[in-house]
Amino acid sequence: MKITDIIRFAFRASIGYPTRTLLMLLAMAIGVGSVVILSTLGDGARNYVVGQFSSLGTNLLIVLPGRSETVGGPPPLLGVTPRDLTLDDAMALLRSSSIRYVAPISMGAAPVSRGQLEREVTILGSTPHLFQIRQLSMAGGRFLPEGDATRAASVCVLGYKIKQELFGNNSALGETVRIGDRRFRIVGVLAKKGQSIGLDMADIVVIPVASAQALFNSASLFRIMIEANDRDAISRAKNTVLKIIRERHDGDDDVTVISQDAILATFDRIFNALTLTVTGIAAISIAVAGILIMNVMLIAVSQRRAEVGLLKAIGAPSGQIIVLFLAESAILSIIGAALGLLLAAGVTWIVARLYPDFPLAVPLWSLWAAVGVSVATGLVFGVMPAMRAARLDPVLSLSRR
Repeated sequence: MKITDIIRFAFRASIGYPTRTLLMLLAMAIGVGSVVILSTLGDGARNYVVGQFSSLGTNLLIVLPGRSETVGGPPPLLGVTPRDLTLDDAMALLRSSSIRYVAPISMGAAPVSRGQLEREVTILGSTPHLFQIRQLSMAGGRFLPEGDATRAASVCVLGYKIKQELFGNNSALGETVRIGDRRFRIVGVLAKKGQSIGLDMADIVVIPVASAQALFNSASLFRIMIEANDRDAISRAKNTVLKIIRERHDGDDDVTVISQDAILATFDRIFNALTLTVTGIAAISIAVAGILIMNVMLIAVSQRRAEVGLLKAIGAPSGQIIVLFLAESAILSIIGAALGLLLAAGVTWIVARLYPDFPLAVPLWSLWAAVGVSVATGLVFGVMPAMRAARLDPVLSLSRR
């Protein structure tokens, strides 16, 4: 028989039993769709986290108080901090030729009010270098002015959302707001940037770091953000930071320096493992679909005994019978895979409309893997029914015994 005859025969056999065919197609479509959808969601989650960290800036180092080790006790805790990070520590880091910008960070919450309007807001104390490190942009005015970082200037920069709540469509530049028990003059308004690592940049107020320390009555820093000169300088900058802090802290290594690349690499490995895991779990449904194909095809052999007996009576060899049944399994697997891809595309489109900020892109490897596994499964589980049909006796088959 020609290939066209084999395909035509398989199609007619499938159409002859619509309920059986529909069940097999549904099972395979669900399996393939699950693989593609879960791999897409896993890959999207990885891209989302990478994008969140990338929005912080480039060539970054983050200095945290406390050593990156655990101490005894249930549960393990971060090593005890012998000394807090201070503004002088941050300014000393500018001595390094590998470091371009240094932004000390002091963070807390305080009520921000104008007239009768008041709300608790996250207050971020820093220096002008934060603008370059975080790659911020202004909707109006300017960022924190250059000057002595230890001087507590009464100026502030509003996030876009806070400006809208306090001033509406009116200009906020040059106006004053009360933060805690202090008054600050507004010199700028941040442009819309969205969330970054859980911090909504539209819902913050930025003030000079010395002003934040005075406002919160604390000389310690939350962290220090550093931008190296380039990607090749990150390692040198990290070593320099550790050396300078060690000298200032009486020889103690009591800080943790995290590079942006290390964080991204860690998250990338975690999400790749999760993606492969959930994809593997979804692939089990394809195996289940293969088992369904095998069982249904075994029933089909019983239903088509007379047909098989006639083929063998007119001289069709056993190999030809096997090819006919395997072709039917392969065609059903391919059509089921195609329906599964359409199902995955529909679900992905719906999720993208419901969550527009979540990056969704179907990874090509999942398409090839899902279709390849479905076809291979259909062929593997179709072998037993095909061999059973090939072993039928033509006389007994035609007599339906």
